Amino acid sequence: MKKYFYCLIVIASFIISINVNAQNKKVKEVEAAVQQLTKAMIDADSVQLYALTYPDLKYAHSTGKVQNQREFVEGITSGRSDFVTIDLQNQTIDIIGNTACVRHILDAKTNDSNVPGHTRLAILLVWAKESGKWKLLARQAVKPQ
Repeated sequence: MKKYFYCLIVIASFIISINVNAQNKKVKEVEAAVQQLTKAMIDADSVQLYALTYPDLKYAHSTGKVQNQREFVEGITSGRSDFVTIDLQNQTIDIIGNTACVRHILDAKTNDSNVPGHTRLAILLVWAKESGKWKLLARQAVKPQ
C-alpha cells in the first residue's frame, strides 16, 4: 500500500511540475509580447504595432476615447501620441487558456504633437494567443488612485 501511495505522490508531483513549467513559459511569452509592444510604441513602428494587435483591437484611453487598430497605429506613427520613454511598474500576468490579462502602471515621458509631457496610468491589457503568437485584443487605461 505504501508503494502505491509513494508512486501516486511522484506522479502527482510530476504532473504539477509540467503544468507549472507550461504556465511559466506562457507568462514569459506574454512578458516578451508586452516588451515588444512597448518598444514598438516608443519606436512608432507600424509594422510591429500591426503584428502585435488584432484588427478588431479596442484600445481605450483614460479619457474614455476608444480606438480601433488602425486609429491606434496612426495615432502613434503620426506623433499625436508620442512616447519618448515607457516604464512599466508592478506588472502582473494572469493566464487562463489562450487569454492573458496583464496589469501594470505605465509611467511615460511623452511628446504628443511636439508638446513634452508626462503620464502615469493604470493599464489593463487583454492578450489572446493565435497561431502561436500573443496579440493585443483590448487595452483599458485609467488614472491610478
